[in-house]
Amino acid sequence: MDCRTDRSEAIAAIADTTSSSTMVGGVGVGVGVGPVVAVVDEGGLGKRFWIKVRNDTAAVLYSPFFVSLASGHLLPETFRHCISQDVHFLRAYAQAYEMAENCADDDEDKRAIRSLRKRVLEKLKAHPTLVKIIIQEWGFELPDESIPISATVKYTDFLLAAASGRIEGEKVPGKIATPFERTKIAAYTLAALGPCMRLYAYISSEIQALLKPVDSNHLYKKWIDSYSSQNFEASALQIEEMLDKLSISLTGEELEVIEKLYHQAMKLEVDFFSTLPISQKTVVPLARVHDPAEHHLTIFCDFDLTCTAFDSSAILAEMAIITAPKADSDVSETQLARMSSADLRNSWGALSAQYTEEFEQCVDSMMDSERAESFDYEGLHKALEQVAEFEKRANTRVIESGVLKGLNLEDMKRAGQRLILQDGCRSFFQKIVKNDTLNTDVHVLSYCWCGDLIRSAFSSGDLDELKVHSNELTYEESVTTGGIDKKVESPMEKLQGFNEILNNCNSKGKQLTVYIGGAVGDLLCLLQADVGIVFGSSSSLRKLGDHFGVSFVPLFSGLVKKQRELVEDGSGNWKGLSGILYTVSSWAEIHAFILGS
Repeated sequence: MDCRTDRSEAIAAIADTTSSSTMVGGVGVGVGVGPVVAVVDEGGLGKRFWIKVRNDTAAVLYSPFFVSLASGHLLPETFRHCISQDVHFLRAYAQAYEMAENCADDDEDKRAIRSLRKRVLEKLKAHPTLVKIIIQEWGFELPDESIPISATVKYTDFLLAAASGRIEGEKVPGKIATPFERTKIAAYTLAALGPCMRLYAYISSEIQALLKPVDSNHLYKKWIDSYSSQNFEASALQIEEMLDKLSISLTGEELEVIEKLYHQAMKLEVDFFSTLPISQKTVVPLARVHDPAEHHLTIFCDFDLTCTAFDSSAILAEMAIITAPKADSDVSETQLARMSSADLRNSWGALSAQYTEEFEQCVDSMMDSERAESFDYEGLHKALEQVAEFEKRANTRVIESGVLKGLNLEDMKRAGQRLILQDGCRSFFQKIVKNDTLNTDVHVLSYCWCGDLIRSAFSSGDLDELKVHSNELTYEESVTTGGIDKKVESPMEKLQGFNEILNNCNSKGKQLTVYIGGAVGDLLCLLQADVGIVFGSSSSLRKLGDHFGVSFVPLFSGLVKKQRELVEDGSGNWKGLSGILYTVSSWAEIHAFILGS
């Protein structure tokens, strides 16, 4: 089991369910049972689309351009190259708004779109003044604004095509005559504009949060302030509200077109910032700034609730309950040793309740000592010995209870293949294993009882190259005996596996290590790695880390600081046992940091 309450809650949910088609976190393990999808009200179209493209925002925010800009040390020529394109975007925005206004059927809608266009025209009018400020304060002139780069042209052409009703894959309209057709085209236009405004507002606010209010030394503060202003946020919000209003009478197919336009606009924005030339050293993306010929990158990762959306022990519990014989059913000789489904449910419930209670007691006990004033790795290591004892007792109870007896190996492999992984996890690992130029290995270090479940979860994504280090269930003729071949039960055993793997990699060049995890059992490995990334929001991990002086820093904020150190004093190197762990809420952030867009 894993040291966080999410696991026991998931098992408890199994224990409280009486249907034979029990679902755990949307994964069905019974015959013919498929995933359940929850329907969540996420607001209007614009907000829903923005949520869907949030992974793309990480690619922009974590780009070398914005990490360098946020640090205040982006080379002026790179910034100059970027803002020289502003006028081309602004002109396209103004033209698109004018076309959308002409298409709007309602006077109120026309006025709203006109006000959006007015703000763009004001920015265009102010552009020469901005140029003067750039010359005076930054000491350089802009290049010839008549030359848009390829990425700019791709977006502006796309935008104006949408505003004309020329949508890729759709029938080219003739004369747009009816009010309904005209309103539809106005909605298409706003869909192509929406993510751009929202992206700029989001990026600037993320950077603004890192700046001191009176940080006059930051070279690009005025530019950041202009995009994080209330007026810019108001424009993004107004576009989203207008998109909702104009789309209210559209068909399902037309709404699909709007979503495609929104996604395509976002992709083109990502492409724009990805293609900006960066001639300076940066700390991102990690896999590219370190020469693969000299550095070997080793990525370690926990499995349960880091790679997976739901805990593997809950899946095994569900399988055991579903496949167990009923109390009054006829059973074969091979099934006589198994508990009934009702008894199994009761046993899992008791195990879950005891695990949760003792885990909370264990965490409280580890924090009996005085709070550390600075990072205390030795103190944390000693305290975690209590976790080692606790986990071993819990696993012994599971074995002695017999709840894992009688599971079929092939059933477990099928369950693993259907296991729901965290969004972006599979694609991240696929990009790594398919890239021959990266000198990278990936190892999964897990408390999971069943290595076959982990290997099956990744087998469907051509990820057989991932190396799995976990416990294993014991079998007789492909049926579990109820025993566990215990290999990774404690934070110390995880750390031992971590170090053994690195020792075997010494011949591959200089080592750079990343550990991704989110449970108390991951703490030692997270701190030992050059870069420790905390995924998720385990309150126990945070509480225990804080007690022993561990600092938790949002990854983007940490990268901006590293970039500043790289430029100012030539450091910016990653080193383990710094006492700093970096927090993320998505695999998109991890992907953007390590691999880039």
